[in-house]
Amino acid sequence: MKSPVQTLLLNAALMFIAVSTLAPLLWMVSVSLMPSGESSTFPPPLLPSTATFANYHALFAREGMGLYFANSVLLACATTVFSLILNVSAAYAFAKLRFAGQQRIFGAMLAALVIPAQVAMLPLFLMLKSMGLVNSYAGVLVPGLAGIFGIFLVRQYARTLPSELIEAARMDGAGELRIFVSIIVPLLKPVLVTLAIFSFLGSWNDFMWPLIVLTDSSHYTLPVALSALSREHVQDNELMMAGAVVTVLPVLALFLALQRHYLQGLLMGSVK
Repeated sequence: MKSPVQTLLLNAALMFIAVSTLAPLLWMVSVSLMPSGESSTFPPPLLPSTATFANYHALFAREGMGLYFANSVLLACATTVFSLILNVSAAYAFAKLRFAGQQRIFGAMLAALVIPAQVAMLPLFLMLKSMGLVNSYAGVLVPGLAGIFGIFLVRQYARTLPSELIEAARMDGAGELRIFVSIIVPLLKPVLVTLAIFSFLGSWNDFMWPLIVLTDSSHYTLPVALSALSREHVQDNELMMAGAVVTVLPVLALFLALQRHYLQGLLMGSVK
């Protein structure tokens, strides 16, 4: 049993780590509310002398950030929906169905996890170019539709589901599609939420691939638009911090809202 002193020191250490982690985010929000040029003074202030939303107004009214925000929402939602359909279907097949070469195919997929994503970017770009998908939302969407990690994550969870339940449904005359939609998918809810968060965050925060595929600025996502904006307003720290807040806060709020389901999906398979 820990002594009160040990408990106090542990809580103090955890509080210090939490404050150290949150400090840059809080200062980012603070700078975004400062008048133009205030953060460049020395020493830089921690709080704005007069809080203003002028930087946010400039982002959406003058820089067209609303269009880039809508692009990111559209791509992230579409990627999440389609990746859930494809990853869960493949994971269920690897977990509960039997077909020729199943283990070899799954082993080859796991081996591909060690290959850096950057290595595949050039051949993937050439493939999409031959298909006419460069500078289109489809070109950004296709690489995120199915991922090895997503299939592995859902497969490990699906393996813990009782096979007797599936066999009983088959004996009752249910087809494979009915079993998958009505029985398997509801049981996979915790890991589905986890995979949805992974897919949404991955698409929302992706910078390199949209930068390569998209050439028309009207198709830019938030990270790419923010990078382009930084070249034009390299000295305007307040405007750039406002753009960073707009980029970070939606996904941070989503993660905090679904944190319980996210952790449950990660841990449930190992607990079972």
